[in-house]
Amino acid sequence: MHKSNIKTSGFTLAKRKELTGDDFYDIKTIGNLSVAIVCDGVGSAEEGAQAAKRVSSYLINNFKIRPKTWSIEKSIKTFINSINSILYKESQINYERSELVTTLAIVVIEGNRVYGANVGDSRVYLLRDNSLTQLSSDHAMQEEGYENVLTQAIGISEDVEPYYFENIVQKSDKILLCSDGLFNILSDNEIKNNISKGAISLVKQASRLTNDHLPDDTTATVLEILQANEVEILKQQKLEIPNSLKIGQIIDGYKLEKPLIQNERTWLVSKKTKQYVIKFAPIEAKEDKTILDLFVKEAWNAKRLKASFFPKAVIPKNRTCRYYVMQLFAGEDLDTYLKSHLHVGIDDAVELASTLLNMSQFLLKYDLVHGDIKPNNIMIAKIDDDTTEYKIIDFGSITEIFSDESRAGTPSFLAPQRFQGESISETTEIFAIGVTLYLSLTGKYPYGEIEPFQNPIFKEAKKPSTYNSNIPDWLDSVIMRSIALDKDQRYEHYSEMNYELTHPQKVKPYFIKDAPLIEKSPLLFYKSAFSIMTFINFILIYFLFK
Repeated sequence: MHKSNIKTSGFTLAKRKELTGDDFYDIKTIGNLSVAIVCDGVGSAEEGAQAAKRVSSYLINNFKIRPKTWSIEKSIKTFINSINSILYKESQINYERSELVTTLAIVVIEGNRVYGANVGDSRVYLLRDNSLTQLSSDHAMQEEGYENVLTQAIGISEDVEPYYFENIVQKSDKILLCSDGLFNILSDNEIKNNISKGAISLVKQASRLTNDHLPDDTTATVLEILQANEVEILKQQKLEIPNSLKIGQIIDGYKLEKPLIQNERTWLVSKKTKQYVIKFAPIEAKEDKTILDLFVKEAWNAKRLKASFFPKAVIPKNRTCRYYVMQLFAGEDLDTYLKSHLHVGIDDAVELASTLLNMSQFLLKYDLVHGDIKPNNIMIAKIDDDTTEYKIIDFGSITEIFSDESRAGTPSFLAPQRFQGESISETTEIFAIGVTLYLSLTGKYPYGEIEPFQNPIFKEAKKPSTYNSNIPDWLDSVIMRSIALDKDQRYEHYSEMNYELTHPQKVKPYFIKDAPLIEKSPLLFYKSAFSIMTFINFILIYFLFK
């Protein structure tokens, strides 16, 4: 589940008047996982605290490098058994007894599902509809008077059997992980009444009830589910993915008119008197979970990203197949347009740049980037002689900003830094916008057409006005700055480029790094040259008449 869908809090207090305790907690977002851990160190204060910290750190670090093929269940159980073995063996070597010992409660949230485990008596609770349920199971003796004697803990013996559980989470759920210091003081009713206020409130309530003299270290972490994960809900729907589609076929009232791209998964359709565009999930999504995930995310982005530069899109509630529906835009893609018109006009180029920058700024609010800006993904329509409208398509390439895992993008539009493994950012997107403008105004790629899997060598580009004399100096500079090979010379933010685009009089001339003085400032060059020649002449005259 995305971090913005979960509100988290954590807090710990040491027992009595001590400054530090044996408890340790951590909460991390790792990719699409939210991981929360509470450990309660057992044994001597120093080694118990060390064990708690090491277990938490080990689990978090291993989830960061978890094999993609491993399930959450396998990951939790494997990592717990591994750190248990490490601490047990280390204790036997260094102390000849189990000294590095701690309890553990761990919760992992992915999508709308919670996965968890505990070892010892650190607990996990779920509050839903004002009802508190313990999801974990204590590893402690049941006999009266021995309730605090643990039957299992991390590091106490060579083998460990964590109690594992799974469940569905929904909006407004609150998940509490805590050490025994909390539930030994607070009743279930007191926990229920304070959990909504967060971890600090719970721990301080326990402290108040003991006159700020807690008998044990007390720790709590609270995870509140702010909203349901729509992507996960869409993914879990049981929908058909048709193997083949044909003209005249009717699906959920939509009549397939003709395929719009070669793979025949995007169709022009009609329903009643209107025409739309439908995009179906790839056939490979039947067997490949990653491809299915990407399509579901694409459909979700298409639905939720509502702005004038995107075609309107919906996901029908009662669909029987996996697809989404888009508004039909009466135009053609910019790549096709350029093949017949060679290039766009100056005003149209400025409008195009403005559309792309505003679109990119809009996505930034969602921590997203388009990822594949190019003429093929831009629709153009001439409304009248003076008005041109653009729409940005291909929701499938949209990805998280600063993603270093995404391979989104087309080689000829990628900044040099992307070929070196750098993550997608505003400045790499600006490069793609600049290449698109250059191509749209000149019909040429600034750095040549780059083939897939090619490792290009970039040489400085010629000014676009070299190929199109209608391009004014200020727009020349804007485009050259946007495609600068050195990212320190490139615009860092969309807003910077947009400002210069709308304030031509403020645009400073652009020069490549280490450009000769005659290019940067011809007047200064000739003044300097004149001064130097004058000086040399004075020297010559001096020696002639000496």
